[in-house]
Amino acid sequence: MAGKHAKWRSPRPSRRSLPLLAGTAVAAVLTGTTVAALGLSPSAHSTRANAAPVAQTLASLSAERAQQRADRGEQRLAPTPEITPSAVPTSASPSPSVKPSKTAGPTPKPPSGGGSVVSTGTCQASFYTDEGSRTANGEIFHTADFTAAHKTLPFNTKVRVTNVNNGKSVVVRINDRGPFVANRCLDLSTAAFNTISSQGAGVASVRYEVLQG
Repeated sequence: MAGKHAKWRSPRPSRRSLPLLAGTAVAAVLTGTTVAALGLSPSAHSTRANAAPVAQTLASLSAERAQQRADRGEQRLAPTPEITPSAVPTSASPSPSVKPSKTAGPTPKPPSGGGSVVSTGTCQASFYTDEGSRTANGEIFHTADFTAAHKTLPFNTKVRVTNVNNGKSVVVRINDRGPFVANRCLDLSTAAFNTISSQGAGVASVRYEVLQG
């Protein structure tokens, strides 16, 4: 081995230098790991710090939605208040119909006393109260009208009747037959009789005048 080729051969490491090389390699690996860990640590810490508020926000939204669902559930389960008749406004109730009041008609007036006297006579006059009955000429008898019954005078004849005891007079229209009682020649309506006498008397002595025109 001793020659010119042996001159350029690199020397082999001794067995004593191998443990030193191995230790140096291990130290380099540990140093690199530590540096990598130190380099990643701030970023990881920042990520965790940023993730904390996001987690709190999500938790808050989840709790709020859960509360809203619970509130809606309570509203669906809550009983609907019943409407009793007393709760209905009195204005929804139908108002009673107001019947129009019957207005009183004009007060009947006695026929006019004009015209010439064609005949006269005296007799007893009475009155009758058959309200709503039908008279001899087909009319409906009303006690408030100024009409009278006579045995023979034509219908619609006007007769002036005067109470001989007080001088009061009334003109009536003949529309019925009667009275069929002795000594009576006229049966007056209640209104006509009350004009010349009182109902308490029942009968009055009268002078009658038959009018024409």
